[in-house]
Amino acid sequence: MASLIEVRHSSIHGTGVFAARAIPKEKEIVYYEGKLITHTQADIEEEDNGHTFLFTLNDEWVIEGAINGNESRWINHSCEPNCEALLIEDDDGDRRKDRIVIQAMRRIRAGEELTYDYNILTEEPFTDSLRELWRCRCGAPSCRGVILRPGVPEGKVRD
Repeated sequence: MASLIEVRHSSIHGTGVFAARAIPKEKEIVYYEGKLITHTQADIEEEDNGHTFLFTLNDEWVIEGAINGNESRWINHSCEPNCEALLIEDDDGDRRKDRIVIQAMRRIRAGEELTYDYNILTEEPFTDSLRELWRCRCGAPSCRGVILRPGVPEGKVRD
């Protein structure tokens, strides 16, 4: 699947992933890969700098794309994405073997940057400093201005 994409500089933010050739709607493009860690480990490791390669896999595991990750970790956020992240559950119910695949939501032109909505949920109030830290740079007409969304992340239980 990886031959469909190339990594290069992005006008959205730093590094991005682009279609090496036209990609049809609903095509599975790339798996999000990296080291599996627990949610507790992710909470400890996550730096609060508005930049993360962590991807919640399920209520037990998080993928740490910065360790043993692939090109998918460079796909940028957009409020009007052309891709979506889909969970593929293991047929035998082994949560460690669940996978995330990035799939085209529509036809993507050769050279177009791939994006998906990170949908990062937070219970924290949207302060000015939080908005700046997690500022969205997608430039879409419907841009919400921030990558975060209010809410409780699935699989997390608050005391």
